[in-house]
Amino acid sequence: MADSMKARLTTPMIRENGELRAASWEEALSRAARSLRSVKERYGQQGFGMFSCSKTTNELNFLAQKFARSVMGTNNIDSCNRT
Repeated sequence: MADSMKARLTTPMIRENGELRAASWEEALSRAARSLRSVKERYGQQGFGMFSCSKTTNELNFLAQKFARSVMGTNNIDSCNRT
């Protein structure tokens, strides 16, 4: 197996008290959802922005902008497609 494959993460990591620890996918996704919800509650819909990359697929960029608009309620979306 290549060295890069040995170093690849296979389990989500979350930070607690400044230290990383392994977590279940359910815990990691719940924490991410909670944090995104907290940003939206604290700063409103415009407190969130999405930046996507031209090197990814059109389908993935479409899903990213759909998430930003439909879930987060923002039009703050940009990409590096114009370079």
